[in-house]
Amino acid sequence: MKVCVVGAGAIGGFIGTRLAISGHDVSAFARGATLAALRKHGWRLRQGGKLRGAPARASDRSAELGAHDLVVIAVKGQSLPDVAPHIRPLLEPHTLVLPAMNGVPWWFGRGVPALEGTPLSSVDPGGVVSNAIPFEQVIGCVVHASTWTSEPGLVEHKMGDKLIVGEPAGGESDRVNELGATLEQAGFQIERSTDVRRDIWYKLWGNMTMNPVSAITGATSDQVLADPLVVAFCSAAMREASAVGTQIGCTIDQQPEDRHVITRKLGSFKPSMLQDVEAGRTLELDAIVSVVREIAQRVGVATPSIDALLGITRLFARTRGLYRAD
Repeated sequence: MKVCVVGAGAIGGFIGTRLAISGHDVSAFARGATLAALRKHGWRLRQGGKLRGAPARASDRSAELGAHDLVVIAVKGQSLPDVAPHIRPLLEPHTLVLPAMNGVPWWFGRGVPALEGTPLSSVDPGGVVSNAIPFEQVIGCVVHASTWTSEPGLVEHKMGDKLIVGEPAGGESDRVNELGATLEQAGFQIERSTDVRRDIWYKLWGNMTMNPVSAITGATSDQVLADPLVVAFCSAAMREASAVGTQIGCTIDQQPEDRHVITRKLGSFKPSMLQDVEAGRTLELDAIVSVVREIAQRVGVATPSIDALLGITRLFARTRGLYRAD
């Protein structure tokens, strides 16, 4: 299979390296230090103390890379509107597009009566992403893996290698089964979902509070969960997100307290948004929090706790140059 990874960071590099090692032709659309590292070293992944690698063809000009069978999008949500026009040259009518990204994707409102017809401006301003990437070619994806880059182009794998894949419109399909088999051969644990939209919302429901709270406080996950007042605030926001999910066909069957138990079992860790603050990177706030508020407004659900979380985190990020000025 001919594969292109758009955004060869922690997750993109993880997926790209494993696919390359398993024998696929994997290129990368990358820029800056990551592009230079890929050109010099190729794909690199360290897991279990062992460094593995494979050759990589990388460019910052997508037209040079040509069309592919699979395009994996692993950029941060805030970068996708700028990157989306560069994805178009990578696509043919048969190409599958797999967004391996955090939060709510740009296509999420398709098929939802309350959201249909108008792009979600938080993640698709002006419809630039949906205009560049045909919805019919998208396969939904949820990533459950802990990875980071210790230097540009070098991915460190801590734990987890599960990918949930499914048709955005729901149900089963041959193309999901075939893609799942390809990813399984590359060493991933694959779950083929018949309702990937709900799976996306469920992961978001768990990450929506922990990520920004850790970012603005500098606290690790266990420290957040050890403060009863903070946990109560997070639980209130999660209940609001659950109510929003009910209105769009993404019902959450758990209570916030159930999710906190699961998170505690993961031990102490730095959520990705805190890692971004420490590295001076812009925050993935819109795809994780802003879009929940936008959807809530469209379906008529009040979200005072989510509003407060968004406002405080956005102000925190703006004062540090980690969120766009507009």
